[in-house]
Amino acid sequence: MAGTLTAPPTRRPAIAGLGITDMGRIYGRDAEDFAAEAVRLAVADAGLRLGDVDGLLTNTGLSGGVGLGLQRRLQLRDLRVLSEIQSYGASAGAMVSYASMAVQAGMAETIVCVFADAPLQEGRRSSAAYAGRRAPQGFDALLPASGLTSVNALYAVAARRHMETYGTTSEQLGAISVAQRQWAAMNPRAQLRDPITLGDHQSSRWIAEPLRLLDCCLVSNGGVAVVVTTAERAAHLPKPPVHVRGWAQSHPGYPETRDSTFGLESGAAESGPAALKMAGLSISDVTVAELYDCYTFTALLSLEDYGFCDKGEGGPFAASGALAPGGGRLAVNTGGGQLSSYYMWGMTPLSEAVIQARGEGGERQAPANDVILVSGNGGILDHHSTLVLSPHADND
Repeated sequence: MAGTLTAPPTRRPAIAGLGITDMGRIYGRDAEDFAAEAVRLAVADAGLRLGDVDGLLTNTGLSGGVGLGLQRRLQLRDLRVLSEIQSYGASAGAMVSYASMAVQAGMAETIVCVFADAPLQEGRRSSAAYAGRRAPQGFDALLPASGLTSVNALYAVAARRHMETYGTTSEQLGAISVAQRQWAAMNPRAQLRDPITLGDHQSSRWIAEPLRLLDCCLVSNGGVAVVVTTAERAAHLPKPPVHVRGWAQSHPGYPETRDSTFGLESGAAESGPAALKMAGLSISDVTVAELYDCYTFTALLSLEDYGFCDKGEGGPFAASGALAPGGGRLAVNTGGGQLSSYYMWGMTPLSEAVIQARGEGGERQAPANDVILVSGNGGILDHHSTLVLSPHADND
């Protein structure tokens, strides 16, 4: 799904508020509680009141519980837009795109998009949050017999296919983990800030070969929300507007046949060019990339499919040091991503993109933030969303 920015300049969409709750092992609260706090924080960050909100889009993670009832929890009245959105990790990008279209069309003036989750339970390992869960796939009855009983195992199959096809190595995946930890060390919100080496990555235990512990994302309790409004209104609010310049989605629907591109190509290959076209930009204009990184492999595949490097060259690109702070033209996952910062599905890359666009990154602020690409990935590479954000309203 993509469109064109045909609305008057004053009705073009912008993100005017960002709310992030405490993140990580925060116990005793459910997902709706985190969601309500994130909405309040985002609205206050925008210099608005809850009474100014006339649209609400919700998305919930593993624990559920964030839906239409959040309106009553927040005592929001007379909403003009209200929906639950679900495309898993691609949902944040989808919510912002739907909010942007609604703002353009005049359906609403101030729409809050919120994600929250609380899968962690005190006294239980993080892995217990995903126990017994996996995304639906074809031939379901055969998967358990083959050992493909988890999301980790299915992503491992995708990573192995890329390795066998292009020669990608575990060490190259490890370079992504190491680089993102370097970014996380400069992020006060990051759950994991201690430096790691490639040796640490290689000695971390297998989760589902070829994926090691340090190839896999965190599990977090918390919530994140953003406020989408018109560019005209955002210009008069306290925080610098973050203009939503382009958006698109892609849902590949991989066939259960030998000619499937599963593991070799993701929805980024379609949604990336479409979102950039809407924005009137090209991949060479992007200066910051906030990529969905539930696994190091997901980030690597997205780098290729967006065109930051050639197909099959994601491994060497990562190993070159290009993704680390000071590594080159492109700043990637500047907050540490889901691997080291916090895991809020697509809100992780989106929240960091807003911080970078506002110039609020502090020690980790990218040297150039003119065009920021944000990716979302859902299911087992089944769903993809792309946003193009900028502190600038147009190409000037």
